[in-house]
Amino acid sequence: MSALTIYAENFSENGERFTDFESIETKLNAIGVQFERWTAAQKLENNASNDDVLNAYSDSIERLKNQYDFQTADVIKLDSTHPEKVAMREKFLAEHTHSEFEVRFFVEGCGLFYLHVGDQVFGVLCEKGDLISVPANVKHWFDMGENPYLACIRLFTNPEGWVANFTNSDISKAFPTLDKLKQELSA
Repeated sequence: MSALTIYAENFSENGERFTDFESIETKLNAIGVQFERWTAAQKLENNASNDDVLNAYSDSIERLKNQYDFQTADVIKLDSTHPEKVAMREKFLAEHTHSEFEVRFFVEGCGLFYLHVGDQVFGVLCEKGDLISVPANVKHWFDMGENPYLACIRLFTNPEGWVANFTNSDISKAFPTLDKLKQELSA
């Protein structure tokens, strides 16, 4: 289940939670974040290649490329056996910005984006079928969990791909991890 929790930046408990798509979309649109649901044009097998994934979502990808002048799209897949999962998680958990906006579409699995906007923090649990954009220069971080499982389409305006500007803040340590949030939602 997708979820949005809005916290005060200095208080990481008892945030206001939304789990219905329309509320999530409305709250995120108010801060300039695009949140959509996509479906594949064709059935994808469990071992689908990156090209198969891109082809299955080609209409939606082309729409966004035309809308935002994206230069490239690729697929990243991570699971609990990935040899660099700990280092990657640590890097993504550090609050950072990008000079261009970041777009992720979840083909499989899930991940938790935190967006630090003004004096609020928006925790967005994205799952299969969810697309989220993070506007340029918005402070954010991402948690893929201790044992990640995700496949995402990434769209870039920068031909160099993912380039982060780290804030050196430790704010991310005050907010629930993906694993903790999933436990809360299943309780």
